Amino acid sequence: MIKKGDTVIVLSGAHKGTKGTVEKMLPSEGKLIVSGVNIKKKIVRARTTNEKNTIVEKSYPIHISKVSLIDSVSGKATRIGIRMDGTKKVRVARKSGKDI
Repeated sequence: MIKKGDTVIVLSGAHKGTKGTVEKMLPSEGKLIVSGVNIKKKIVRARTTNEKNTIVEKSYPIHISKVSLIDSVSGKATRIGIRMDGTKKVRVARKSGKDI
């Protein structure tokens, strides 16, 4: 249950070990966009004759199973659990037991 704004670490792939924050969630595709991960260059063509083509770096989505939340205490990857606090659900880091 990773949310926008969480700090995550990439577990597998070309960017393994890279840390970043979640910029956008794509739940229908099962993917998310992490800042500084899976950046590709895209050429944007000129719309008029006076403009030039430009190269733009853009973050592309990665699958949600390739990332894990970073524990605030140990700084390592952790799973997420849920604890009931009265009638509210609270996210808990499994490794340290602290609230997220």
